Amino acid sequence: MTVKHLDQGQHHRPRMAFLRKIEALLLEMQDVETGIKMHTQRLMITTIPHAITGHDILEWIIQRLQIADEEGQHLGNLMVKCGYIYPLQEPTNLVLKPDSSLYRFQTPYFWPTQQWPAEDTDYAIYLAKKNIRKKGILEEYEKENYSNLNKKINHKWDFVVMQAKEQYKAGKERKKSDRVVLDCQEKAYWLVQRPPVSEGHSNGILSYIISPLVDGITVLTCPTLQIMYYQQSLMRSTVKSSVSVTGMVKYCEQYFTHDPIMSGCLPSNPWITDDTLFWELNAKLVEIPTKLRVERWAFNFSELIRDPKGRQSFQQFLKKEFSGENMSFWEACEDLKYGDQSKVKDKAEEIYKLFLAPGARRWINIDGKTMEITVKGLKHPHRYVLDAAQTHIYMLMKKDSYARYLKSPIYKEMLNKAVVPLETKKSSNFPFMRRHRRSSPSPVILRQLEEEAKAREAANTVDITQVMSKLDRRNQPKQEPAKPN
Repeated sequence: MTVKHLDQGQHHRPRMAFLRKIEALLLEMQDVETGIKMHTQRLMITTIPHAITGHDILEWIIQRLQIADEEGQHLGNLMVKCGYIYPLQEPTNLVLKPDSSLYRFQTPYFWPTQQWPAEDTDYAIYLAKKNIRKKGILEEYEKENYSNLNKKINHKWDFVVMQAKEQYKAGKERKKSDRVVLDCQEKAYWLVQRPPVSEGHSNGILSYIISPLVDGITVLTCPTLQIMYYQQSLMRSTVKSSVSVTGMVKYCEQYFTHDPIMSGCLPSNPWITDDTLFWELNAKLVEIPTKLRVERWAFNFSELIRDPKGRQSFQQFLKKEFSGENMSFWEACEDLKYGDQSKVKDKAEEIYKLFLAPGARRWINIDGKTMEITVKGLKHPHRYVLDAAQTHIYMLMKKDSYARYLKSPIYKEMLNKAVVPLETKKSSNFPFMRRHRRSSPSPVILRQLEEEAKAREAANTVDITQVMSKLDRRNQPKQEPAKPN
């Protein structure tokens, strides 16, 4: 048996998470005080309320996120293509134009994260209504969809036409400005949900972002994305379930004693006893760490480099090997990635001068191809411009220096000096301390023990003298009766 796909109960792709971030940004954009100022704009001879220009949207994004113009333009296009902002002048062109083109915010009811299914009946009503309004003039892909839907739901086509006529009639009774806004809003919604299926068309982004899972198989509507997905699936290696379960059991056994929930906190649980000694012993750069903490560094290199005290000890070892610049470069790259966005350019130049430039004071040894990629990226620096070089140094430390560090006197001395906290017992209404949890015995074993106890009890109640007298009588020879004379 092999495990080819794990369906962990998610009905949408994980990319839905980034849409939540976009929606939080949209709420800020619509804030009355700090958001984009919305005005009543004239569109031809119609007055449109609460409209915004593409230039205002782009400027707000750039100033709010402190990003480059290209990044702001890309994020704005993504908002329009996902249906959060829709254009009023060119409803079919889902692109954010950095000019005076008018846009409006989409109603939150139609946001992609609401996961309302775009049903065939609703789409058929929209096409029928548009067909009535345009007097039969539809786009080519809309004509094809209209014909296919007519065949697919022919049993309720009368209902579709009736609803389309009623909606068209109700729309004519609205104000012209409301009618224009609702038409643009509806057109933008269906362009996002049912984009034209054509090669290279860019409007089908939503089908890739939140494509659903059916029976554990990802459903992709775009042919190009289907090809990419199946190519990746062919290259994906399969693992036997027995091997994966064995690995999981081994992982749990390894981390069991290091889990405060499973094995308890030493010297005591600070959340229950109000004793902060546990936090003091496990501070980031404590002078003498605990033995459990030092032992964990030997699990893998990521455990060592994730711990500030472990990095400090490893840095001390690297200095003795005359390669301390490797750890310093890795830490500088981490600071570049997770530090202040406004200082990215200055930090990247400083790292290049210190570690990468010819004749640098703390020059690091990386291959020529990685150096070429890094130098080329530094022309337009960003957070992840040094990822290639950082990965190269990380693998160098992991494969070369880490094994020697575990055998070095520095690590052995740290392990010998490590603290083993003693359990403390304090008077408390909830005296929960370190507990050794054991699994319950098997019912079969309990039944066997119960039977043995019953047999032992029965043996103790038997009178040995009576049993021995019975055995003696049985063993005595029988006396033959006397023969008559």
